[in-house]
Amino acid sequence: MSLPLDHIVIAVHDLHSAIHDYRNLGFTVTPGGDHPGRATHNALVVFQDGSYFELIAWKAPEATHPWWPKLSRFGPGIVDFALLPGTTPQVVAQALSRGLAYQPPVDGGRLRPDGVELRWQNARPTTPDLPFLCGDVTPRALRVPEGPVREHANGVQGVAELRVAVHDVAATLERYRALLGLEDVPAPAEGAASLPLGRTVLKLETASANAEAAQRLALQGEGPFAIGLHTTQSHPLGPVVHGHTHGARLELIALPDALAGATPRAHAQSAFA
Repeated sequence: MSLPLDHIVIAVHDLHSAIHDYRNLGFTVTPGGDHPGRATHNALVVFQDGSYFELIAWKAPEATHPWWPKLSRFGPGIVDFALLPGTTPQVVAQALSRGLAYQPPVDGGRLRPDGVELRWQNARPTTPDLPFLCGDVTPRALRVPEGPVREHANGVQGVAELRVAVHDVAATLERYRALLGLEDVPAPAEGAASLPLGRTVLKLETASANAEAAQRLALQGEGPFAIGLHTTQSHPLGPVVHGHTHGARLELIALPDALAGATPRAHAQSAFA
């Protein structure tokens, strides 16, 4: 079983500012709406591969929310990511049968600005090196819009890779084996390993693998810290200064020629916030 990447969560202080800045970076940003019973509202950056960024902000402090403490303590940035199950309870049950515990599924939802109500079921892991699950109850097309909103002036097509800092690659790989039902997993090499999540490559890295993973582990512990985006353009964003990505590290990667249908393009620069 292979669960694709559903979305990556970027927590920000001010949603309107984040929408403005991401649009200036060439992304098409769609207002998402409010989460009933929560203090959060969001906006989406949806890609052609079906994955998306969730830009999420709080209208009031919310200590019980799993991401609010991260934003309030460490500032804006990547706080989590989700995989897309067929149904959340089924994947949780399958993981449990393989010895991996997830928290029980909980109902969630969002009220879009046009009044459409969305419903889903989330399940969170018991360790921070794993993603949460986000399975739709209402049609996914209502939650993740299609059409022109997936076209971006900067040429970004989707998430090429997601880098996650972990303490013990072998232990994390074993948990992914149980979550995804893999018969075997790749052996770690020099403190790092890679796994496919649909069209996205998940890169697990320890402190010994590179300084960025070491910094993430020292400051915040395990979790995602950088995103590689496939783009059809060579330098779509231009210079990126501190603050424009609201704490998210983005690296632009040339889309393979077979997928882009274009002449070879150079790798674009990295964007740090």
